[in-house]
Amino acid sequence: MTVIHEEDLVSSVADALQYISYYHSPDFIEAMGRAYAAEQGPAARDAIAQILTNSRLCAEGHRPICQDTGIVIVFVKVGMQVRWNTTRSLEDLINEGVRRAYINADNPLRGSMVTDPSGTRKNTRDNTPAVIHVELVSGDRIDVTISAKGGGSENKAMFEMLNPSDSVADWVVERVPEMGAGWCPPGMLGIGIGGSAEKALLLAKESLMQSIDMPVLKARGPRTRLEEMRIEIFDRVNALGIGAQGLGGLTTVLDVKILDYPTHAASLPVAVIPNCAATRHLHFHLDGTGPAKLIPPDLALWPKVGWAPDVNTRRVALDGLTRQEVASWKPGERLLLNGKFLTGRDAAHKRICQLLDSGQPLPEGLSFKDRVIYYVGPVDAVRNEVVGPAGPTTATRMDRFTETMLAKGGLLAMVGKAERGPEAIAAIQRHKSAYLMAVGGAAYLVSQAIRSSRVVAFPDLGMEAVYEFEVKDMPVTVAVDANGESVHTTGPLEWRAKIAGIPIVIES
Repeated sequence: MTVIHEEDLVSSVADALQYISYYHSPDFIEAMGRAYAAEQGPAARDAIAQILTNSRLCAEGHRPICQDTGIVIVFVKVGMQVRWNTTRSLEDLINEGVRRAYINADNPLRGSMVTDPSGTRKNTRDNTPAVIHVELVSGDRIDVTISAKGGGSENKAMFEMLNPSDSVADWVVERVPEMGAGWCPPGMLGIGIGGSAEKALLLAKESLMQSIDMPVLKARGPRTRLEEMRIEIFDRVNALGIGAQGLGGLTTVLDVKILDYPTHAASLPVAVIPNCAATRHLHFHLDGTGPAKLIPPDLALWPKVGWAPDVNTRRVALDGLTRQEVASWKPGERLLLNGKFLTGRDAAHKRICQLLDSGQPLPEGLSFKDRVIYYVGPVDAVRNEVVGPAGPTTATRMDRFTETMLAKGGLLAMVGKAERGPEAIAAIQRHKSAYLMAVGGAAYLVSQAIRSSRVVAFPDLGMEAVYEFEVKDMPVTVAVDANGESVHTTGPLEWRAKIAGIPIVIES
């Protein structure tokens, strides 16, 4: 009988989470390399180049691919013949591994888990607890699949009880544009069909743990009805022209995964969950011989892509920035930011807007007048870093605060990821402001542009505090200009029309 020692599981979970924080899997790197080679959209190609360059930097520097180091999802299959050498619960052991991984001094990972989710939302600081799914199976070993799922992609999960005669493919393709770009495409779509409501969602999540194999599938042809559906959805979603970061292009998804389960004759539960460009998951097993042995990927797998700004990119001085200069920025124009800006996410915005709306002063030293704000929650710095990986968070979560921040706070511009909603775009147009997009999934690359960092307000919020960053040549794209034109609307429309005459070729 196999004996599993508690330290073997704890250390394996901790090692796996550290591993996936800085190593993309080989299948993802290869798929992104194909997408980069095929991409014809300049903005999308630039975004993919940033993601690949960031990935290589993280693999070399052992720092997180994305500042959102995820909610930990664990699928555990426990063999019925396994015996445990521990007095602690399986949940306790896994959470101890999560704790060790996220407070690792050499590569601390950002704690994003909050308790009392509908109330105080207090950060647990060590990213526990994990979400754990356990299955008892035959055998004498433990199989573990572990994932660190980013909030931007998780927030785009969708579920519906369809009628049995409805088309699953139609439903999925109709939902993808509703997801916007907050899930940081290109990535994967996980689809769960059947069972009950909660089973469909679980199937969708579990399907995302599979390797990317769409090129192989398309080369050999489908053998099952689900494989036919995978190819159909893959082709139809990419034909939408959404592209990398929603900027318009050829590749929106790298693969589509589907798992199904028998269901009630009157039901057709369907769920879809996207995985972002910081896709992180790993499988290992324990057989009583010690902790899992994780082999680093060969750096030769990474394509020879080294992102650098285009020589024609406009440099912008943030210190002394005027509304007239903001009004001169063109939709889709790429900028390099230089100087100082402030940061803020949901929690800080809520406090700031409560003060502004009630006529109370902001904390001493905090003023947004004629400033730019960056939506970010960085990872803690290590060694000689100014700040850890500091990529953008989803901007639509700040839409409800935009009018107040522009009208009463005096902001000139905002930086985040993905699109803005109608409410925010209307406010931007009304105040002749602008919204700039940084690439989600390029957090370590972005952090290289940050030359100084200090907390300005709300230190109790941790990573959600208001910082002042000084940056040199931080790359952004004008996503919404002062006239309210959004490239997240115009880009996909343009590329959808182009794709109608451009075959999408997937290399085997």
